[in-house]
Amino acid sequence: MTPDVILAGFGEILTLERLAIAFLGCFAGTFFGVLPGLGPVTAIAVLFPITTYLDPVSGILMLAAVYYGGMYGGSTTAILLNIPGEVSSLPAALEGYPLTKRGRAGAALATAAVSSFVAGVVGTIGVMIIGPTIARVALAFGPPEQFGLILFALTAISGLVAGSLVKGLAMAVLGILLSIVGYDAISGAQVMTFGSWTLAQGFSVVPVMIGLFGIGEILKTLVQRNADVVVAPVGSLLPTREERRAAVGPTARGTLQGFFLGLIPGMLPSITSFLNYSWERRRAERRGDSQFGKGAIQGIAGPEAANNGAAMGGFVPLFSLGIPTGPSMALILAALLVYGLVPGPMLFTQEAEFTAGVLASFLIANVILLVLNLPLVGLWAKIARVPFSIMGPIVIVCCLVGSLLERNSMFDVGVCAAFGFIALLLDRAKLPLAPLVMGFILGPSFQETMRQSFTMSPTFFVERPIFIAFALAAAATVAFAVVRAVRTARMQRASRDGALVRH
Repeated sequence: MTPDVILAGFGEILTLERLAIAFLGCFAGTFFGVLPGLGPVTAIAVLFPITTYLDPVSGILMLAAVYYGGMYGGSTTAILLNIPGEVSSLPAALEGYPLTKRGRAGAALATAAVSSFVAGVVGTIGVMIIGPTIARVALAFGPPEQFGLILFALTAISGLVAGSLVKGLAMAVLGILLSIVGYDAISGAQVMTFGSWTLAQGFSVVPVMIGLFGIGEILKTLVQRNADVVVAPVGSLLPTREERRAAVGPTARGTLQGFFLGLIPGMLPSITSFLNYSWERRRAERRGDSQFGKGAIQGIAGPEAANNGAAMGGFVPLFSLGIPTGPSMALILAALLVYGLVPGPMLFTQEAEFTAGVLASFLIANVILLVLNLPLVGLWAKIARVPFSIMGPIVIVCCLVGSLLERNSMFDVGVCAAFGFIALLLDRAKLPLAPLVMGFILGPSFQETMRQSFTMSPTFFVERPIFIAFALAAAATVAFAVVRAVRTARMQRASRDGALVRH
């Protein structure tokens, strides 16, 4: 991506209209993020229909701003209330809440914001550098290579995210089956419609995603809702010199670790956040000065940087290969498809100006997020105290209206509500949602590339080296998941045996 194209991208973004969109996206994302139980995925799902009325650059800008705002909002409630807005904010709760009780909530929030900002900026530059290179490699991909890549992505997220490999793969297959309901694009036949003309139109991605992540998360939170909590005073936002010095190293390490791990399908920001927290804790213990568990600023700076770094890293395979690394990236992929844009090498060649504009918008959104949210910490703390019994139904109504607007179809409203209840049932049954979403998003491409590959050669799977490499990577992921499951089962068995001996 040449400097001229990058400058043109900034010129396209630095307008009053686009800056206002970025501001609204950051504000809305943070609003959803500070509501305990919600997070960036829910925020994107709820606001997704609005972005379909914008031009592609503005739409992706708003979704990215919502994404960043949702992650920041989750760390706000984690630090102030000891309630992580999402899983990746748990380290912020472990170290931030003890700081809050010592009157250092402002310093903890400022550290989280600055670390996230640094990771976002560095990650955006990384996407600009690495994305075009991977895209050029992807130009050599034919259907067999694309099929192998999709197979690896589905296997990776099923094995790494799900607690059980069997459950993860089963949910991925279910997602693929749901994606092919309706008319088959090649044969024109109806698939899994059971003779219903209503089902023949298929499941649109918008109501399905809003149902799973909008209504589903609201229902889960309403069922599990705890009593309201008291928000502690924020205090000064300025960290001390010692706190700033302690945060520099973890921020740098978390940024790099998160970005490069975020390139791997299945390595969600939550996973990289926990990995960095574990690394920083072990590092501090080896140095003999660990304050972890008592309010270590390193336990906020590192994981928050890793969180945002992984979020940015996920855009590299999304833009250059068309492969989402998790649910949030899957929603942004759905938005690109709604705009008629096909993620892949063409985004860095024929659509280079669009991609440059989007990447420039990421930098702008990170700056706005930093400038906007620190002065509004008090406001977010008050919003977090709004009873969820009031806020939840309002968000559900917004979800249903959003699903109606996409195709002006009451069928989509029913689909949205149905998938909301499906998400609740899956949560109660402890079945992973991420593989289902990835299967649903990638299902059509999985089916199409598999057909094309077998049409080209019935023995393509032993003739194409790149496909073989992806197949081996998928097999390695499965083996890793199996080993991890066996090890976990042994540890649990040993723990139970030890408890029995003590009794």
